[in-house]
Amino acid sequence: MKFSGTMMELGCIRQFAHIVGSLARLSKVCVLRITRTHLYFIINEPGTVHRAPGLWAELDLGHYFSAVTMAGVSEEHNEIFLEFEPDKLSGTLRHLQVPECQCPTLKIKLSKKLSPCLTLEMQMSTPGQWFTTSQSCHSPGDSGNLYQEPEMPQFTTSIYLPPLKKVRHVVERMKNLAANLTLSANRKGTLVLSITSDTASVSTYFRKLSMPTWDMEGGPSQGDDQQLYSATVEIKKLLSFLAGEQIGPSKVICNIVEDRMIHMFLLHDDVTLQYFLPATRST
Repeated sequence: MKFSGTMMELGCIRQFAHIVGSLARLSKVCVLRITRTHLYFIINEPGTVHRAPGLWAELDLGHYFSAVTMAGVSEEHNEIFLEFEPDKLSGTLRHLQVPECQCPTLKIKLSKKLSPCLTLEMQMSTPGQWFTTSQSCHSPGDSGNLYQEPEMPQFTTSIYLPPLKKVRHVVERMKNLAANLTLSANRKGTLVLSITSDTASVSTYFRKLSMPTWDMEGGPSQGDDQQLYSATVEIKKLLSFLAGEQIGPSKVICNIVEDRMIHMFLLHDDVTLQYFLPATRST
């Protein structure tokens, strides 16, 4: 196995650091899948519908890297699968997220020491000064269906979210009142965030939101356009996803599989991030 890539665009370097930071907030363990054209970050969690991953992030190699060398396990299986701890990688990249940081070059390569390692080399602001760090990783073993692109769920309704910063502000205020939150939407552009506890019942409405157009079998099922379809999820997990606003998505789609799952689509240039939140029982 062989992989090395060089990033030379500061915007790409910072965005990559933000993506890894988002992964670190979602899970202690992540799988990196490398192909000839893409990097995939995959988080698998129990309880998701149809064995969908908790998170699927897809990055275009040609957009992020100015130079790439890659060779998989074999010619037939020209892919690499690595399991690593995203919080450690995020800690290394954290200083790259601040606006005042200047890092003209970031090199990522797979090296072999006692075990496979992801090695990062960062050129600092001072000419000729480099910072190098390595993180041990290993093969996740089963690289079959668990790490393949998830199927689009048969959702009940689909809606574009308001700016994530605005949604996060509402959810952060609700987290002090309840552990779970219900997302509801209809096909007329209404989104409702609501919580119910022993001490309070609070709902926030967003109206006249845009609706995605789906030309596919997995699109919304038929039903009353005014009816609200809902799923209740853990506020803590939802907030972890909403922190993805730092990536600066152009659009965020929320698909609701009624009473079963929330499926989020975060879209930005050459990165696509899907997040699957299994529903909890309403309280």
